Amino acid sequence: MMTQPLRLAFMGTPDFSVPILTALIDAGHEIAAVYCQPPRAAGRGQKERLSPVHAAAEARGIEVRTPLNFKSEGDVTGFAALDLDVAVVAAYGLILPAAILEAPKLGCLNVHASLLPRWRGAAPIQRAILAGDGETGVTIMQMDEGLDTGNMLMKESLPITSETTAGSLHDALSEMGAALIVNAVAGLSAGEITPVTQPDDGVTYAQKIDKAESRIDWNKPAAEIDRQIRAFAPWPGAWFEHKGTRIKILAATPVSNAGAPGTLLDDAVTIACGEGAISISRLQRAGKGPMTAGEFLKGYDLPAGTVLA
Repeated sequence: MMTQPLRLAFMGTPDFSVPILTALIDAGHEIAAVYCQPPRAAGRGQKERLSPVHAAAEARGIEVRTPLNFKSEGDVTGFAALDLDVAVVAAYGLILPAAILEAPKLGCLNVHASLLPRWRGAAPIQRAILAGDGETGVTIMQMDEGLDTGNMLMKESLPITSETTAGSLHDALSEMGAALIVNAVAGLSAGEITPVTQPDDGVTYAQKIDKAESRIDWNKPAAEIDRQIRAFAPWPGAWFEHKGTRIKILAATPVSNAGAPGTLLDDAVTIACGEGAISISRLQRAGKGPMTAGEFLKGYDLPAGTVLA
């Protein structure tokens, strides 16, 4: 779907957003400005680090703006002065007031990583995996003042399989969103898309991930623990503790073995759960790099019969 080049602002911050910005640039649109979260202190030296979107925009020579919020009149008037056709928002991280939402001629469009109205909110990728959903996708919607409640312009789905992790799904949905937003902008500007109101049925909320959720409870079924491991890979990492050492599970497979929950059933890191067991293939302990189960056991004593809390 082709369109005349439009003047737009892009609003996004993390890695997820970079392919979306790139796609809009490659489609020939004029990016008047990029908005993203301010640089944050990171690393051992606590030096300020640009967000992935900030770095990508600077590399392209695009003006970058990093307001703390839009409570300043100057930030609002500065946005309005851009005289935009449309603004595209993808994982920006700030709530946009009505004055911002209404400034572009075609409004603000959001690239949301779920099939709305399911999983409105902050962590749709992880929540979809945790819930055992069979599919997810991307919705392009017109933004309003609600939490992901705006009218939908386009949707595309993809399956969630037994191999899907939050990391792999993040990358797939980012690329899907990049292709979809280009078509949505073209269709909306040409008057070829009719916005669709979100249904009231099927609304769920993807609450922000709490690190406390990543600790494994061995009393839960193996299938649920498997989803937890995949939903928290690569971040924050599902983990258990052994003799004061925190150990992250990076990859595992549910198996039919059985035993008292938390018991090491063999010398290959198969751990009994409330129902079934999981066979761990990759893990990592504090201060060490990721390892296969075999590599891990060469340097760490975790014999069969060990009972984990």
